[in-house]
Amino acid sequence: MVAGPCPHCLFRRVDHRFGGLFLHGPFHLRRDRHGCEVRQTYAPASADCGSFRGGNLGAKLEESGEDSAGYPNVIDIGFQATFAIISTAIISGAIAGRVKFSAWLTFAGIWVTFAYFPLAHMVWGGGVLSHAPHSLAAWLFGVSNGEALIAPIDFAGGTVVHISAGAAALVLAIVVGPRAGFPKHVDRPHNLPMVMLGAALLWFGWFGFNGGSAFAADGLAGVAWLNTTVAAAAAMLGWMLVERIRDRAATSLGAASGAIAGLVAITPAAGALSPLGSIALGFLGGIIACLCISLKYRWGFDDSLDVVGVHLCAGLWGTIGLAFFATDNGILTGHFSEGLKLLVVQTLIAVVAMLVSGLVTLLAALLIRATMGWRIKDEAKGIDLGEHRETAYDFRESVASHRRHTHDARISPAPTVQPRVDTAGAKE
Repeated sequence: MVAGPCPHCLFRRVDHRFGGLFLHGPFHLRRDRHGCEVRQTYAPASADCGSFRGGNLGAKLEESGEDSAGYPNVIDIGFQATFAIISTAIISGAIAGRVKFSAWLTFAGIWVTFAYFPLAHMVWGGGVLSHAPHSLAAWLFGVSNGEALIAPIDFAGGTVVHISAGAAALVLAIVVGPRAGFPKHVDRPHNLPMVMLGAALLWFGWFGFNGGSAFAADGLAGVAWLNTTVAAAAAMLGWMLVERIRDRAATSLGAASGAIAGLVAITPAAGALSPLGSIALGFLGGIIACLCISLKYRWGFDDSLDVVGVHLCAGLWGTIGLAFFATDNGILTGHFSEGLKLLVVQTLIAVVAMLVSGLVTLLAALLIRATMGWRIKDEAKGIDLGEHRETAYDFRESVASHRRHTHDARISPAPTVQPRVDTAGAKE
């Protein structure tokens, strides 16, 4: 069973992090591959959902926190840090191939400080988007036993991670502008096997993401683990179904994207649904995300890696749609009245998360554009050479080596074959 925030789950979250490198990297042009990985690796890596007066960072790392269920503070710090890391990595996919490394580093620090951290506190730290008695949900529908009567549900980061990162990606894509040649001349992903490998690593790492959010090795963690698996599988089928009907061909890229969309959709709901409800949520999430990726062509914003469709749209569906399938108070699970109230609460927290992240992103993006600028000088040269002066693949050396071997084969004489010696006959 998947443990709570323990070294095992931290390993899986690290695996989830590297899965992002494998999945995002092959989507980029070959000349931008290394730059993609550098940008994701240097995302800010600190998050704590305790109090603003220091939280767990103000305590001894080896000691247990008040709400830690017995595990040391350092584990909680590390576990929360991985959520901040993946959130900023998600955003980078929308503006891949055209922004300066320095501009990205500046934005990442601003966004994670003024958007991610406040949202994490609002949702998981007893803030206005939580179940606390002073939250928006409590203000709308009252308080019972010291918490909101209709408590909002975000099990593992639908609002904090995916909606906030997706909203930031949309704003950045608009402010930064499209790549050269978009939408007519944009290269396809250059390494589909690596995309599939990255999707598999992300799927595995998501067990730590969702299962670890139970904060214990118990039945809830097991339910979250199972729901994560079936939702991703169902979303993969939903995405490929749309491809088959619309494009007459289901693709491996669509399968990978569909699985990720399902993982995104189930993230806020992993501990609140039955496996059957998770299948329905995931299947519809795959369909919705597949349809939403075409919005960038209709609205004219260049989202390089379909972050808006896969993370924002699937995150919105998972956060809001769980009100239909929630085991305790879902609209379709026999709790119609409570389910409608939950639908209102879930919609409210999703909208607030979008507004907070979108506003911070807009201000930061405009500030950077007016000062240091966003765009690289020579987009045709690529980020690898233009920004980092290195490449992921040395094709020139490979071509030169191939030519040398071909030339040597042409001029070298045929090998001399020594005649076979019959040793038995020689002895006689």
